[in-house]
Amino acid sequence: MCGIVAYVGNKQCKNILINGLKRLEYRGYDSAGIGILTSSSNKSGKIKIVKEAGKIKMLEELLKNIEVEGVCGIGHTRWATHGEPIRINAHPHLDCNNKIAVVHNGIIENYSELKKDLAKKGHIFLSQTDTEALPHLLEEYLKSGSDGNLQLAMQKLLKVIRGSGAIVALSVDHPDELVAGRISSPLIVGVSRDGNFFASDMPAVLEHTHSFIVINDYETVRITKDNVEIFDYDGKIVKREPFKVNWSIESAEKGGYEDFMLKEIFEQPYGIKETMRGRLLNGALNFDELNLSEQQVKNLQRIQIIACGTSYHAALTGKLVI
Repeated sequence: MCGIVAYVGNKQCKNILINGLKRLEYRGYDSAGIGILTSSSNKSGKIKIVKEAGKIKMLEELLKNIEVEGVCGIGHTRWATHGEPIRINAHPHLDCNNKIAVVHNGIIENYSELKKDLAKKGHIFLSQTDTEALPHLLEEYLKSGSDGNLQLAMQKLLKVIRGSGAIVALSVDHPDELVAGRISSPLIVGVSRDGNFFASDMPAVLEHTHSFIVINDYETVRITKDNVEIFDYDGKIVKREPFKVNWSIESAEKGGYEDFMLKEIFEQPYGIKETMRGRLLNGALNFDELNLSEQQVKNLQRIQIIACGTSYHAALTGKLVI
């Protein structure tokens, strides 16, 4: 699983994002990145992206030599699905004009056709990821039919993508807000006096707030430093009050279970579903990133399954099935 942390408020957000991502390391990842709007007072700001393959500490080393300040930003830890774990494939991803940045957890099953359609309109892609289609889609929707409204553009986006996604967008032209959308992948809002948050899980922001709002499927959410607006599939405003949690950060990481073992056991159905999402399309297996033809797959003579711990037993089961 990947992790998302985003913040808009009164405080400098770099350390908020980095510390939040560290709290999500238990979810697993192979690269990390942040995007910060360097000015939130008008539309003259720029989005500064800093990302790196490897652990968060490598990202921190990069940031020691880079000045980046701002009170509105997004952060992400990536577990590679489409595209290898290298810097260019790490999130956030930008649109053609470097005015929209997006982080995303999940898998966009129809990303290939979306990218092809966008390429015909002149969009240029720099990475191998499915996620990179998203900021370009938002760019298109903002140019036509969304009245320059980022939330409306996100609402349209949720209706054209297939798969799963927790998506958060940052825009130069919308300097005082962040907008998110959700399909299947978890995403919550954290509410505080010093600003508001998006996060994949509570531990990311528990040091700042104990008040949360859960985002439901096909809802879009706009947050500013002092307001939260939730919209349903059709764009109607949804009223939902925050709930309080009294968990410690450690308890939150366990998701309310007594221990991590129980948490892992009960998360297995979701884990299997997410692992297979985008891999079984129209009855056929899909491994685009391997660049293997159907005939090459049929000609494979040997499969090596590498595992440790309880995954070893899963590998033995896989051996029997094969």
